[in-house]
Amino acid sequence: MFISPMLLQKSEEPFDNSDYITELKLDGIRLIYSVDTAGKVRLYSRHNNEITAKFPELHSLDLPPGTVLDGELIVTDSAGKPDFEAMMSRFQSSKSTAPVSFVVFDVLQREGERVTGMSLLERKELLADLVPTDSGLLSKVQFVEGHGAAYYNAVQAQGLEGIVLKRKDSRYQVGKRSDAWLKVINYQYADVYVTGYRTKEFGWLLADDGKYLGVMELGVPPHARAKVYRAEVREETADFAYLADPVKCRVKFRNYTKAGLLRLPSFVEWV
Repeated sequence: MFISPMLLQKSEEPFDNSDYITELKLDGIRLIYSVDTAGKVRLYSRHNNEITAKFPELHSLDLPPGTVLDGELIVTDSAGKPDFEAMMSRFQSSKSTAPVSFVVFDVLQREGERVTGMSLLERKELLADLVPTDSGLLSKVQFVEGHGAAYYNAVQAQGLEGIVLKRKDSRYQVGKRSDAWLKVINYQYADVYVTGYRTKEFGWLLADDGKYLGVMELGVPPHARAKVYRAEVREETADFAYLADPVKCRVKFRNYTKAGLLRLPSFVEWV
């Protein structure tokens, strides 16, 4: 059974509030794990794509019939940190044999009954019963009450993706984005050059010191777009226009990929 997951709102800053719990934001693929009343396991992505066949190692986790869990599917690197590129490689290619780990943070159904109307802490208690012992294949996300700022500082020091702040009394809002669940992303920042743009769809070409850094598609307001599209073009192909004088801007991004590109860069300001 697929249940559309509850989604996160953005928060620009972490905060300390005893009404919230703080969790690590895991860098992987959102996974809805379902065991029907007959014991049949089905795995779904956030967008209701069934991906059961891709992860046969998750078919026998000894979870009772009538269970639906929400969590993140990750692959970890040699330091034990989530590796998004390795996760995507495993997801997209049958050649990858990278071991996955399902890290659960919520229970949506237990013994065939919806529990989304219960409070978050009550659902956490159910999860502790369903997954009493953590393993490399199946574990529970750890959380603390409050202490969002200190947790975020530790995440920054480790170069992890960010944190999630959730109201203790929050109900699970199926298929909705709610400010009861907030994400604070550990962005990195860089000053780079816009060297050109796509001609058929939006996207700016980024580079620094002559090194190509990828395409920026996010967070560019209309006034910033106008500056680039008014600039002189030195060369144009069927797909790209290249600026005579690249313009410098500050961007924020998740991390550098293994190929040295910016992951999900978005515009901050002109420099």
